[in-house]
Amino acid sequence: MSGLPTVAGDGRSGPHALVADVDAPELVADDRHHLERVLRLRSGDVLTVGDGAGRWRPCRFGDRIEPVGEVVSAAAPRPESAVGFAVLKGGRSETVVQKLVELGVDRIVPFVAERSVVRWDEAKTDRLLRRWRRVAREAVMQCRRLWLPTVEPVAAFGALDLSAAALAVPEGRRLADGENFVLVGPEGGWTDAESAAVDRHVCLGPHIMRAETAAIAAAVLLGARRSGRLPASGDVSGDSPR
Repeated sequence: MSGLPTVAGDGRSGPHALVADVDAPELVADDRHHLERVLRLRSGDVLTVGDGAGRWRPCRFGDRIEPVGEVVSAAAPRPESAVGFAVLKGGRSETVVQKLVELGVDRIVPFVAERSVVRWDEAKTDRLLRRWRRVAREAVMQCRRLWLPTVEPVAAFGALDLSAAALAVPEGRRLADGENFVLVGPEGGWTDAESAAVDRHVCLGPHIMRAETAAIAAAVLLGARRSGRLPASGDVSGDSPR
């Protein structure tokens, strides 16, 4: 199980919050403010709390969080899914992180490729990484995930562990079983050296996608396959020329 079941008697799922300890749950100030001011939660309303590492329990909201059920533990989803993406300018990288979390990716790997437009200094990179991790945490609560994904520090493409990676390219083949780490390049595409560094080349769809769309498409394919929703056979096809 990768997401939470409903806990209220009328079938409503209620909000979900992350806490440091589900045995003695306490909300941080920002989360309490969001529950009270944005979600309009009132004393006695049902919610679930989780630790982001598979443990959760139903509770009631109030001045203190009151547990109303036992702690449940769930195994991490397997196989682990990972998507790497070349960092993007503006807020597009943040959007990618948010959507990858919602789609169930376990490991998010931002990197700088040779043709990446952005070139941040260390201070800005660290600041953005903190922001992306905060966005990931918020997305976990919004989509009621049991496991908080890893958002890795930004690295150069050449510093990545490419041993299990597959490169997303327009002319690639279908994603194969066992390929659970997909890398999406920048808008300018991969260089010849980057393409040569990985011998697995996969296609994510019949059309040319924007970089952020391709990252999301990779997450959809990985999640659909892991959940058993991906068709067992058939090749990528479409109406666009190669």
